[in-house]
Amino acid sequence: MSALVVFDSNYGNTESVAAAIADALGGSAVLVSTVSPDSLTGVDLLVLGCPINGWRPSPRMLAFLDQLGAGSLRGIQAAAFDTRLRSPIHGDAAGKVTRKLKSAGAHVLARPTGFIVEGKTGPLADGELDRAREWADSIVTALAS
Repeated sequence: MSALVVFDSNYGNTESVAAAIADALGGSAVLVSTVSPDSLTGVDLLVLGCPINGWRPSPRMLAFLDQLGAGSLRGIQAAAFDTRLRSPIHGDAAGKVTRKLKSAGAHVLARPTGFIVEGKTGPLADGELDRAREWADSIVTALAS
């Protein structure tokens, strides 16, 4: 299985989560600015992650998602996560990314998930990297069923 975690990160927190997820999946993590929909050929599992910016995905992630045509991810398993502040009003970038993945034809394996950052620049809250690995393990379990 070829797993790819595509992420955007402003302060390194989302990158840390992406790296933990990629490691647990046995795949690689790459910046969203380095990939295009054409470079997804051969990818079996695609995980997208970004920080929440203004209650939505980051501009670079939105630009990537806007390149995905209907059906362009058919046959690809997928999941999405975001990094967010611990706040009742934070937005849901992962949910919006998940909807875009479905629109592009991907089969979503896991609920969109948010990982907590303690402040605008971080650090990640205690235990979030462990939680990211557990979330990745749940994706592997879903793949096997």
